Amino acid sequence: MNFSRTFHRMQGLRTLILPLAATLTVASCSSIPHLSGQSRELWAFTAPWDPASDLSARRNADKLAVIISGWIALDSATARPLELFSDSLRTTGGSRYYALVTSWHNDRFHPEVILALGKNETLLGQTAGTIAVRASAAGYTGLVLDFEGHAKRDLPTLLRVSKVIADSARARKVSRIAIAIPAGDTAGYPAMPMLGFADFVIPMLYDEHWAGSPPGPVSSPEWVRRTLGVRVAEVGANKIVAALPLYGYRWGRDKPGETIGYLDAQRLAAEAGTILNREPSSQTIRARREGQWELWVTDERLLSTLMKDIEGQGVHRFAFWRLGLEDPAVWKGAFR
Repeated sequence: MNFSRTFHRMQGLRTLILPLAATLTVASCSSIPHLSGQSRELWAFTAPWDPASDLSARRNADKLAVIISGWIALDSATARPLELFSDSLRTTGGSRYYALVTSWHNDRFHPEVILALGKNETLLGQTAGTIAVRASAAGYTGLVLDFEGHAKRDLPTLLRVSKVIADSARARKVSRIAIAIPAGDTAGYPAMPMLGFADFVIPMLYDEHWAGSPPGPVSSPEWVRRTLGVRVAEVGANKIVAALPLYGYRWGRDKPGETIGYLDAQRLAAEAGTILNREPSSQTIRARREGQWELWVTDERLLSTLMKDIEGQGVHRFAFWRLGLEDPAVWKGAFR
């Protein structure tokens, strides 16, 4: 889950990240046989502030190996863990529920919090211990770490802080750890060192165009193939969970993009008296209201293409940001 552009996705806490989890032994219905002979393993993030997200998770839980429904943020002032949103899904039980641990707080990532933890062993131990106790008490069996915004020079501290959090979690039987990494930033987020503490790395294969960029596809097949290929070369396909988007953006005139879901895109196009067209080179749905806005959004057909291409590189684990924004057809097509 890429939270680095999430402020423009929030739109009043309606949408927010970026996308993950590790392999679990779960009911066979959550591993979906595919033509390649290997099973697709599907994970998804929920947005605990959005009823539509919870509803999608409940309706489609049998298709998902891992559901990331918890949210533990590091306070931007104190570095203490905060639970900003209640999790109504974890009460359903089962081993598939994970919590997200993120330095996103107050509308942006705070890499300075991770750096501060790295300089204060006592505070780091207390923070890691609190995360572990809370995650264990809530019944989560895994954590997804998402600490974005770091430069290459921060790497030793980022690795050390993440490892302490991971070790504390495992001591409390929160045994699976994954870390989300910007897909293309191999200098600040090299994949191999992350596997010193994590079971999986999760390249966030989205935001090729983002809220602050000019309009364009969020995840075009060519961009995804090229970007993922670098990560597969680093660590191999079996250590990767490929994070894909279920959303899009609408860019207004002289305004940053706002996150939209597929049904939002349909509604906006209908209200404007225009239609959703597929742009051939990126295979992405788009629409435009001349002089007012332009939107690009993920649909089932694009997602299906991306997943098949990714499987062609040997990766069979997928995670999605986020439930509640998806094209309903994905449950009959790409997720089948």
